[in-house]
Amino acid sequence: MDDLTDLESLPVEQLIEMIREKTGAGVNLSFPGKVLARQIGRRVRPRNQRTVKSLSAGDEHGRSRNLVIEGDNLQAMASLYRERGQIDMILTDPPYNTGSDFRYNDKWDKDPNDPDMGEFVGSDDPARHTKWMKFMYPRLQIMRAMLKPSGVLAICIDSRELFHLGNMLDEIFGEENRLAIINWEKAAAPKNDKNHVASTTEYVLVYAKNEKRASTGSLPRNEDSYDRYKNPDDDHRGLWREHDLTARTSSPKDQYGIQSPFDGTIHYPAGYRSWAHPKRNIKQWLEEWGVAYTTVNIGDGRPTALMVKGGRALPPASGEERPRTRPGTVPKSATQAATAVLKRGQWPFVWWGLKGTGGPRPKKYKEAVRKGFVPITYWASDEYDEPFEMGSTSWDWEQSGLSQAGVKELTLVVGAGHKFETVKPLKLVTKLLQIWCPPNGTVLDPFAGSGTTGHAVLELNHAQETDRRFILVEQGRPDNGDSYARTLTVDRLTRVITGDWQKERRPALGGGFTFKALEKKVDAKTLLLMERDEMVDTVIASHSSTGTRRRTELILIGDDGEPYTYLVAKNANNEGIYLVWAGAGSSTDLTEEAYEAITEEADAAGLGDVYHVYSRRNLIVTDDVIWYQIPDRILSDFGLDVRSEPFTEAV
Repeated sequence: MDDLTDLESLPVEQLIEMIREKTGAGVNLSFPGKVLARQIGRRVRPRNQRTVKSLSAGDEHGRSRNLVIEGDNLQAMASLYRERGQIDMILTDPPYNTGSDFRYNDKWDKDPNDPDMGEFVGSDDPARHTKWMKFMYPRLQIMRAMLKPSGVLAICIDSRELFHLGNMLDEIFGEENRLAIINWEKAAAPKNDKNHVASTTEYVLVYAKNEKRASTGSLPRNEDSYDRYKNPDDDHRGLWREHDLTARTSSPKDQYGIQSPFDGTIHYPAGYRSWAHPKRNIKQWLEEWGVAYTTVNIGDGRPTALMVKGGRALPPASGEERPRTRPGTVPKSATQAATAVLKRGQWPFVWWGLKGTGGPRPKKYKEAVRKGFVPITYWASDEYDEPFEMGSTSWDWEQSGLSQAGVKELTLVVGAGHKFETVKPLKLVTKLLQIWCPPNGTVLDPFAGSGTTGHAVLELNHAQETDRRFILVEQGRPDNGDSYARTLTVDRLTRVITGDWQKERRPALGGGFTFKALEKKVDAKTLLLMERDEMVDTVIASHSSTGTRRRTELILIGDDGEPYTYLVAKNANNEGIYLVWAGAGSSTDLTEEAYEAITEEADAAGLGDVYHVYSRRNLIVTDDVIWYQIPDRILSDFGLDVRSEPFTEAV
């Protein structure tokens, strides 16, 4: 309740909601400017969308389904009335409030339509958290409204605003609709910085619009992917295959030697890799060979090695600085015990090759992989050997991709010089889409950046023969002449569609998209030059405008192929919305002939006998028509004063 004078202008239902929130049980979120932030989404004017054919790409089917919109995402979502309540998944990566990565204009508190982009919020701004929450709150509100009842939001964040974002989502979506807080490994090794604890992870918060109606899918699996699973030791757990006991993380404490009980060889992780499991676990698995192990300093400059009890290390065979093996000896009794287990079968989880002559490696069970379809909340990352398989207990090693991998992927596609230092890896985005966006669903990314979400959709459609569609919104930094929606985002998507990557030739993914720009100013001349499809979108936005008292939620009509000439939508009272417009050069007047056709279309669609008609002029008088003049009424609904707005009569 930041400004008591503003309370007088609030609707009764919103005042009741606020009182319930303040006096009810549970935790309530409060921050300066919250009341105004909650109103902003209702006061954003929709904008015209202008198609830019020269920036669109791909085949006709793709162009008809996928959109790249240039402009402010709050205004874009307010303008996407065709998509309101129709989105299956929102997958997005907003600014993290790391310092100068988002802007805030204080005028937005009173007028969210103010064109000034505002100043960058620096990391030293004492109000940076409040400004970030005021920036995000109305966007989260509109995101929820965009989702289907079964829709899901997956939003990326780091530790700086994790708790604030979680509190806002709990309030807007409801704590009961929180599906997951996913922790994914963005970096292979910690940075040497001044923090008390180095952070190598980020988060994805996943919320359903309605948890009971949302569906969490499993990753598709092709039976051919099981060809490498065998059972040479008659393991009672079934088919398995060799896996890797090392990780790409460079952790010196986990780069010690492990001695083989068969021939005494001491094995190290290759290069700068590390053993992937805790030392105590590996020791336990090794001792299942009937051999006792102990930790010993063998003078190799590494942490204490896991040595067979009674075993020795011999001088290295070569002068390599980071050898993969070095010779050693073990007691004969240890070799005999391990050989007996090898001949018996049903080998332990960590084994030494079919003949006991290899290095230590773990088993990966087919049945465990099958059961691993349910996502868990920690996603580690490493290599890309099996991009569509899940680990047995986690999405370990190959599942989420590193942040640096996202940057490398972008560079491969568009070349160096894109200036993006952090890009979500394609693998992470692809996984999220597979789980929460159905094969023919629609995904919206209001903070599209370089277009990773669109790239992931195109890749999945190509690989799995699905038909997901995407809507990407990106503004870039036009104040710096850097409208990378037009450059970087479009360039990346066009190149993956055609396969013409900057660094190499790749298979064309196919598909396409239409590029649209939000008009900065809605004027009469622009409206009167519109084609019918553009005018339909504008009429829907106008009639549903948050700037009017109606705020009517409309149901679109005609998208299913019904051949209506005038009918475009209906309202909650089952009254039709009609548009008399076939383009600037055609008849745009409500005549007796048009009126008769409108009444026939209403009867055919089972609609009421009140007709909301948009046209250039009205040439009839009848009590059952509510008439809206083009462009005056549209300009008014968009919040513009027709008395002062430039108006061109002879167009």
